[in-house]
Amino acid sequence: MSVIFPRRGRSLAPDQRSELIVIDLTGRQQLVYTADEVIEAPNWSADGSWLVFNAGGRLFRIAPTGGDPEQIDTGALADLNNDHVLSPDGSTIYVSSDDGHLYAVPFAGGTPRRVSNTHDTPFHYYLHGISPDGETLAYVAVEQRHDERQVNVFTIPASGGPDTRLTDLSMPNDGPEYSPDGRWIYFNSELAASRPGHAQVFRMNAADGSGLEQLTFDSYVNWFPHLSPDGRHVSVLSYPQGTTGHPADKDVLLRLMAPEGGPMRTLASFFGGQGTINVNSWAPDSQRLAYVAYPKH
Repeated sequence: MSVIFPRRGRSLAPDQRSELIVIDLTGRQQLVYTADEVIEAPNWSADGSWLVFNAGGRLFRIAPTGGDPEQIDTGALADLNNDHVLSPDGSTIYVSSDDGHLYAVPFAGGTPRRVSNTHDTPFHYYLHGISPDGETLAYVAVEQRHDERQVNVFTIPASGGPDTRLTDLSMPNDGPEYSPDGRWIYFNSELAASRPGHAQVFRMNAADGSGLEQLTFDSYVNWFPHLSPDGRHVSVLSYPQGTTGHPADKDVLLRLMAPEGGPMRTLASFFGGQGTINVNSWAPDSQRLAYVAYPKH
């Protein structure tokens, strides 16, 4: 049975489709699902039984072997963007809403619980990472400071509480994600850019943002570093030189590198970008990843 997704956000071209794909470390691919609407940002359930993705402001899940997607009940939230993470114990999905806040939703579906501060805040929250113990969320905040728009990395307790700033930079930062041992937060930043938009991958101490290290140095624009659960690999979405931000509809590479940086290996090349791999999409076995391509036919 064909699933009709809600219409919200960007649309595909008439000759375009979304392809949800699982790829292993040898480059062997399996097409899981095809849609005529935009689907984005797949990640895996803790037991490996499901892929969770967003479409039209809602969340869906599908078996990694295929079948029809099932909508996850998110209560009154119908404006979810493509930034969501799953708790390590598999019980909770943490989501970003376009109202600017973070929420926790039971994996089985149900009433959302607001995580971000209940008072008015000077920025919007965009979620990307969760600590290995499930107690802390890492996100980027879009804030208006010093008469300019800034995007910096923060953390917040998953149970709710004060925001902790880890970067205070005027250039954009995005995609903060914990290493499996909880020591590092990996993220992409224009900190070393010689021209606007040239993001590279960095890491810093998760506790306080110290010990900043740059890990990629090439001509590609590198986004969304994702750590494999076994800590052996980092997947990176690489855009062509000169790309600004992480737009849709680009020829991109899915590449792998070691956690400390070094040579990168191309795992796949396809037409994609925004929505392809915005969240950590490693399977629990660290042998497979999920991503979305947007080919034209």
